[in-house]
Amino acid sequence: MTIKWTRDLNTGIDVIDRQHMRIADYINELEDIHHQGDRQTIGRVLDELMDYTLSHFAFEERLQEEAGYEYAGPHKKVHELFARRVRQYLDRFRLGDDVAGEIHGLLRTWLISHIKHDDADYVSAVRDNMLEIVADKQRRRREGWLSRLLG
Repeated sequence: MTIKWTRDLNTGIDVIDRQHMRIADYINELEDIHHQGDRQTIGRVLDELMDYTLSHFAFEERLQEEAGYEYAGPHKKVHELFARRVRQYLDRFRLGDDVAGEIHGLLRTWLISHIKHDDADYVSAVRDNMLEIVADKQRRRREGWLSRLLG
C-alpha cells in the first residue's frame, strides 16, 4: 500500500518534513519495484533508503541534542533498534530471500507511527530552539548594521 502524504504527517519543521517525504518516496518506490520483481533495483533502492534514513536519523538527533530535548537519548535508541531491524532484512535480501514485501510493510507502518508519535514529541523543543537561533541571527545582523552605520 502506497504512503499518501497527508497534513497529519507534517511536523511543522520544514526540513524534517521534506526528509520524511523523501523517505516515503523511497518506500513507495520499493513497493512499485517489488511488483516488477527486479532484484537489482530493489537492492539499490533498499541501500539508498537505508543510507538516507540513517542520515535523517543523525540530523534529527543532532537537532534534538542542540535543543536540549530531554528524551533525545531514548529517541536515538529507537532509531538504533529500527536500523538494526532493517539491516536484518537487508542481510536476508542479500542472501536471496524475497523480503521486499515484508520490509515495505514494516517501513510503511513504522514511518507513519514514528512520525505521529515519537517525532511529534520532540517537535516543540526543536522548533522553539530553531526559532531562537533564527531570532538571534536576525538580532546580530541588525546590531551589525546599526554599529556599521554609527561607526
